[in-house]
Amino acid sequence: MFTFPRICYEIFVRSFCDSNGDNIGDLNGITSKLNYLQSLGVEAIWLTPIFPSPSYHKYDVVDYYAIDPEYGTLDDFKRLISEAHARGIAVIMDLVINHTSANHVWFQESVKGQDNPYRQFYNWKSPKEIETLGIATREITPDTWDRNPWHHWLHNSEKYYGLFWKGMPDLNCDYPPVRQAIYEIGRYWLQMGVDGFRLDAARHIYPEWEEYKNYDFWVEFRTEMQKANPNVYLVGEVWSSAEKIAPYFQGLTANFNFDLSLAIQKVTVEEQDTIQLAATLAKNRAIFYQTNPRFIDAIMLTNHDQTRIGSVLDSSLNRLKVAANLLLTLPGQPYMYYGEEIGMLGIKPDEFVREPFLWDYRQKDRRRARWMKPKYSKSKNVTPLAGQVNDPTSLFNHYKQLIALRKSHPALADIHGDIVPLDNDNKRIVAFIRKSNGQSVWVIHNLSGETVNFNTVDLPKKLLLSTRQETNFSSPTQLILAPYSCAILEN
Repeated sequence: MFTFPRICYEIFVRSFCDSNGDNIGDLNGITSKLNYLQSLGVEAIWLTPIFPSPSYHKYDVVDYYAIDPEYGTLDDFKRLISEAHARGIAVIMDLVINHTSANHVWFQESVKGQDNPYRQFYNWKSPKEIETLGIATREITPDTWDRNPWHHWLHNSEKYYGLFWKGMPDLNCDYPPVRQAIYEIGRYWLQMGVDGFRLDAARHIYPEWEEYKNYDFWVEFRTEMQKANPNVYLVGEVWSSAEKIAPYFQGLTANFNFDLSLAIQKVTVEEQDTIQLAATLAKNRAIFYQTNPRFIDAIMLTNHDQTRIGSVLDSSLNRLKVAANLLLTLPGQPYMYYGEEIGMLGIKPDEFVREPFLWDYRQKDRRRARWMKPKYSKSKNVTPLAGQVNDPTSLFNHYKQLIALRKSHPALADIHGDIVPLDNDNKRIVAFIRKSNGQSVWVIHNLSGETVNFNTVDLPKKLLLSTRQETNFSSPTQLILAPYSCAILEN
């Protein structure tokens, strides 16, 4: 019934698990933890870039056909794919095709002059052209604060376009050889067994003044990828409003919902729903539906570019459970950022939201990736996984319980399922109905530290899940919700 994975998990590879004692997380480390991920209920892993790169994060690629030696070998990756698939876990690669590293051979050739065969692989313009077109500067967007995207290179009279910084020159996807090179890269990894791609900076394949060209590009990209895998999964990073995200569903299977991420953060911090979260989500989903009725809304609390939800909520276990309740009961395809299930912390700059996973207490943790000294996620601040597994009240077991229920009930599991907001005057409550193929459940959240009542004559009679024992019926038409609790009901 479910063509695509229902529960996804983002892994910042460098920080997840070190298999060989060099202090750097690696592919074999991930393979060694697949049983853990399977037990949690994960059905897909998104790996941040694993290609050779001069940076620790590897979002500036030097070679699209190799594995960075820090992370392992091609054989290690093949084994990871095989072992993941044996456990019913899909593997999603982070594919960075908006730009390359300035160290990539294409760019190193491109800078040699206007007559070089690779010159058109990138966007070069004279200062006069840039000024005439009025594109010398840009407005700040959530995914990059750089206002000056044009850069000088030694001995070149023209400037090249690099949206994120000078070390990441943007590719020129209007140039057919570039497109063909990108398609060959994608097909290569799909033929190896990868199930799909997370597409970095999907909104920026073309410069902002030509954004409309992105839509057709992704349609063509999907068509080319389907030649290698007819069921290829493509999820885009498009950080914008619903109206601007919608056209990307023409080509992409899924897109991340950053607005929902920020909305969940807001209501859990404030302990009240002043933004009508369920109604707003339903409205945005209707916008997506108009472009593609089979759209997949990739939902999340945070990712590798955002302050961790644990820090947003000041390590409050109650509030972290509320955030998990919302994520794992709302419609869409949930993504968890590694360590969210144990309450890891992190505040930007980026390195500190990508700190090593805490498998065990410091003295015992032989698998911890120690490539950096953590500032926030330490054993004294965050209970490691080993300290949570056998604690029935832990955040980890809370996630595990919610994931199991979500996967087991059709109305919750359907990634295309609908949401119907429930009328409610109490801003401490978020309430909605989840529907799929004639089945439905009612989901009622108490965001606050106070006991609240939910009243309606239509209240279902069967309580499928209550995250707090005190949550229960006081009458056939009234449900009493304990502080920070969630109730899931059906008739």
